[in-house]
Amino acid sequence: MMLEGIHWIAGKKVTGSRLFHAHNPATGEKLEPGYPEASSDQIETAVIAAREVHEQRVLFPAEVRVRLLKAMARNLQEQLPQIQQRGVLETGLPEGRFEAEMGRTCSQLLQFAETVSSGLFRETVLQSADPERSPLPRPDLRRRMIPLGPIAVFGASNFPLAFGVAGGDTASAIAAGCPVVVKAHPAHPGVCELVGAAITSAVEEVELPAGVFSLIHGESFDVGVGLTSHPEISAVGFTGSQSGGLSLWRIAAQREVPIPVFAEMGSANPVFVLPGAIAERGEEIASGMASSVLLGVGQFCTCPGILVLIRDENSEAFKAVLSRELFHGPVGTMLHSGIHAGYKKGLQEVAERNGVQLMGKGPVSSGACDAEAGLLAADARRFIEDPQLQAEIFGPSTLLVECDDLQQLHKVASVLEGQLTATIHATEAELIDQQELLQRLEDRVGRIIFNGFPTGVEVGEAMQHGGPWPATTDSRWTSVGMTALERFQRPVCWQGFPEALLPEDLVAGKNDATSFRLDGEWHQGSAH
Repeated sequence: MMLEGIHWIAGKKVTGSRLFHAHNPATGEKLEPGYPEASSDQIETAVIAAREVHEQRVLFPAEVRVRLLKAMARNLQEQLPQIQQRGVLETGLPEGRFEAEMGRTCSQLLQFAETVSSGLFRETVLQSADPERSPLPRPDLRRRMIPLGPIAVFGASNFPLAFGVAGGDTASAIAAGCPVVVKAHPAHPGVCELVGAAITSAVEEVELPAGVFSLIHGESFDVGVGLTSHPEISAVGFTGSQSGGLSLWRIAAQREVPIPVFAEMGSANPVFVLPGAIAERGEEIASGMASSVLLGVGQFCTCPGILVLIRDENSEAFKAVLSRELFHGPVGTMLHSGIHAGYKKGLQEVAERNGVQLMGKGPVSSGACDAEAGLLAADARRFIEDPQLQAEIFGPSTLLVECDDLQQLHKVASVLEGQLTATIHATEAELIDQQELLQRLEDRVGRIIFNGFPTGVEVGEAMQHGGPWPATTDSRWTSVGMTALERFQRPVCWQGFPEALLPEDLVAGKNDATSFRLDGEWHQGSAH
């Protein structure tokens, strides 16, 4: 399809007059077409259409959600060639990255379809009446999870597909039964338009009301404010910068009726390397660390931005390998000029902090948004004293924190703010004696990795992609994996109703595919 520079609002192509353009990050070239800033009337139309879908209970039936999620995956896969072509221009990412991301995105949609079909997260609980109970009889109680309502989703720049218009927030919201209004990322509006077209077609193919999905554009902060503050929006899903996430969180909290903002805002993802691991496989760890830092030009929210080790006879050789691997060649092009400028500024600001040494920068090519790798170093005492050294530098750099001993390494762990991940490299024998370190990390992070690196985030039932403040606005939830849909549901208890008047999934045996707990015993439906 030809790009038209449009919003997709409740199934319709909608234009506007205030236009902005994406730019090729490799060349700085302005890309056509221009995209319109969503007006307050257009936001109103999209949200009201979504609200009507919710009020009509369109996405409540599991089979409807399953069909839609599968149709979305099918349509997206068919759009891959066009998405690749436009995506390379808008993001500087290679074609192979879009192929990999498309695989992840479609797999995620299909996994959610399977999860919805299984009833795994319905959490239906039935408790029979007990009129003979003393001192008071117990009423008949039946609890189920229902969708929150229309969800506003803000796509990320660093994963234009997997965390974009059809990414984890959209997929999990639809899996939970919620209509979605997506705010496209202004750095890749063409990719967003193509993905929005695929979802709009899926909604039409499944013969659902068009208000199930809308996509609006906007470069200014006003569009995000208008969407988040709309009284019919029930929750917000956001992946991006801390400043952006906190701004939306404050807006949502100040509404007449506050709503949750599930914001994943990044992390420094500390890596702790114990002496035994360095002695046993130091070169391998240093090389793996460099690869993890450089992956995707350092533009992953799980990029390991802090490396903690103890000075000993092996640490200098470890640092030499790390420097060699970080600086062996040009890193690549960053996603857009804003990220590129932010990276350069962040690297410079930390390098200028008292007690911080810039150990080196890698070579850089001549592209408009090309990045250079950076390696900073600080003594553990300075790190402990200066909270600013924990700030995420979004890009291909890491801060080496050198400790005198294990006690000081523990102190470094104890001053960490909330993180998405923490990694420990150690021998198994070493780790046996590190329960205190593990406990400190468990209190501060969402995922702990042993002898690996944080940049790979598996999509699965057990994944936790979240963490304590300020990594996210609510550490109880994940934005990756099947449990992500729980963010967009809430429980309702029905008390004392005749079975004939109850929703079908609250009647034992009425729907053989539904799993439920009845008077303390688990009953599995036929879908399992």
